[in-house]
Amino acid sequence: MALSASELNDLEYEQAKRDSTELLIDGKRVRKLFLAGRSEAGKTTLIQALKGDDINYDKTQYINSWDIFIDTPGEYYESKYSSSSVALCCFSFESDLVGILAGADEPWSILGYGLPTAINRPLIGIVTKCDSPKANVPMARLWLENAGVSRIFEVDSVTGRGIQELRDYLFQPVDDPISLDEAISIQQSGGQEWNT
Repeated sequence: MALSASELNDLEYEQAKRDSTELLIDGKRVRKLFLAGRSEAGKTTLIQALKGDDINYDKTQYINSWDIFIDTPGEYYESKYSSSSVALCCFSFESDLVGILAGADEPWSILGYGLPTAINRPLIGIVTKCDSPKANVPMARLWLENAGVSRIFEVDSVTGRGIQELRDYLFQPVDDPISLDEAISIQQSGGQEWNT
């Protein structure tokens, strides 16, 4: 479904989901977002808020891939078994962008340092539950900075805080990914930037 940037605010999201597996604006793809974080960090609730759906708690049991969102169970992220971590890394290749979530009301962090070395996609940080009575936004931001994210968004899916800013960021059109032949050519020439 192709839309002009001026029509984006009038987007009938449900119709766009039915019409296409890729959302297009001005003839370009919209970024596909892969969400990862511990259980109860707010991944599914954030997707509901970004879509404009009613907020309904729904425990994610397996990796769900929708038009521009990939939702993952927190247990995959929390697992000490490498097979779950490998699954997250593999599924991240189906996205344009990886969002690492940290709840502002979490008492501790399970985020590792240097996540960009394991996931070959741009990483953004998303602090969720910012309006929670127990929120400690500066601490959650620090956890995400230490993990290596490039940009941090502060959101609250229930109150709507920061949702439009994140939606605007995600709905910036991107170029189509390069082909395998182009990637091989870049690698053979010693290049390291896959977006060229």
